[in-house]
Amino acid sequence: MTTKLKSHWWWDHTTKDFSEFDMEEFVAILPIAAVEQHGPHLPVRVDAAINAGTIVRTVELMDDDLPVLVLPMMPVGKSVEHTAFPGTLTFTYETLAKMWFELGESVNRAGCRKIIFVNSHGGQPQVMEIVCRELRVKLGMFAVSAWASAGADFSDLYSAHELKHGIHGGEAETSVMLHLHRDLIDMQYADDFVPVSVELENAGGLLMPEGRIGYGWQTQDVQPSGACGNAAAADAERGREHVERSARNLLKLINEVLEFPLDRITDKTMYRS
Repeated sequence: MTTKLKSHWWWDHTTKDFSEFDMEEFVAILPIAAVEQHGPHLPVRVDAAINAGTIVRTVELMDDDLPVLVLPMMPVGKSVEHTAFPGTLTFTYETLAKMWFELGESVNRAGCRKIIFVNSHGGQPQVMEIVCRELRVKLGMFAVSAWASAGADFSDLYSAHELKHGIHGGEAETSVMLHLHRDLIDMQYADDFVPVSVELENAGGLLMPEGRIGYGWQTQDVQPSGACGNAAAADAERGREHVERSARNLLKLINEVLEFPLDRITDKTMYRS
């Protein structure tokens, strides 16, 4: 595509624009997030804010003629593990999967067969993966499930211990929020919120809340504050770098999806032509 887009945001275009686009050349991006507690120091907006900040920076890095359209964010997700804490909003997985599938169906109806789900909440990747498979099976779409960080390497920004155990409102998320929304954070309540996963790891067993062998949990089972990780050690500069690396990796992924040949989506097998 060589025509410059007036915007990379789906809802900025008219129905006439869509009728004139060769939509099979496009990739749609669906940001999916959550509105849920993140401890005593962070707003319930964290996952949605981090997703939005990453997407905005990714769009800033795009060339004007890149055939990519970002759909309106789905800010509320599946957050049942946080319902013991006030302020958390959630859908059931049945409702969420149906909404995400129907949005994919709408994208497909517009002629776009490629979609990337960009997720920023740890409680719903399984739902996302199932929906992506359903979009492939039922609609023949190329549907990709991705984290907002898009596999970026943060090993020089945070310790290995923090990356493993600081999974919710810890050093990383607090750093990003200090960069994006310093005015919404109350650092007097930030602490080193040690989760039960540290104790379990030190005991040398196989069970962990998250990992290869997990178990069903609610957040208060893991840390009564609702946060996990050393939020007190956070700083805005690492948060800025975190967003920058995420955005650049996400743009790399988008370009890979643009180049992915749709003829690999096929009904042919060695037994059926």
